[in-house]
Amino acid sequence: MAISSISFKKNALPSRTAPPTAAATAILDVAERLVQTRGYNGFSYADIAAQLGVTKASLHYHFRTKAELGRALIERYRGLFGAALGAIDQQAKEPREKLKQYVGLYNSVLSNERMCLCGMLAAEYATLPAPMQVGLTLFFDANERWLTAVLEDGLRAGTFLFKEPANERARVLLGALEGVMLMARSYGNPSRFHVAAAYMLADLGASNPSKQRQKSGRATVRRPRRI
Repeated sequence: MAISSISFKKNALPSRTAPPTAAATAILDVAERLVQTRGYNGFSYADIAAQLGVTKASLHYHFRTKAELGRALIERYRGLFGAALGAIDQQAKEPREKLKQYVGLYNSVLSNERMCLCGMLAAEYATLPAPMQVGLTLFFDANERWLTAVLEDGLRAGTFLFKEPANERARVLLGALEGVMLMARSYGNPSRFHVAAAYMLADLGASNPSKQRQKSGRATVRRPRRI
């Protein structure tokens, strides 16, 4: 995912003490692409070795087991996604724009005919090794915390309109984005994601707040057309 870094110090899995070598990075790159297109259970070390033109033994030198490789994938993805969120915080000052850029992270992955790495892995959660399950939870927790903070800022500024607690709306938004990516991929139609994401923002009053009108004491928002 062309992505950004919040700090993941709390409850984080222990990270590797040294940065990966060029060979390890190449392995992670291929493995990430395979997970994002096939899923964790849809590839083996033989697939990675074939794409890199190396032996399976050389893969085991860097990652002794597939479970270790999977854990490293999640840690790297979590760090990159966190960096993307940090960049959004730096570049966008308004909560509305932050959410639009957040949706853009998912769109950039989908446009490359891939899925969110952790979204794909979540579908296989029951079959994953325990360390990978923990890593997935940390990824989604970090996203929920970031979204909650943005939503709370938007409420205080009068940009967003919703009644439930911000953390609950954050969970709904995160789950909806991950889910609609799967639907769009199933149909081979990215526009399904674009339209659904536009509705999610419109439901928050986040699409065009300057055009909101007061009617019978309630704010209304222009919603995107259905396709």
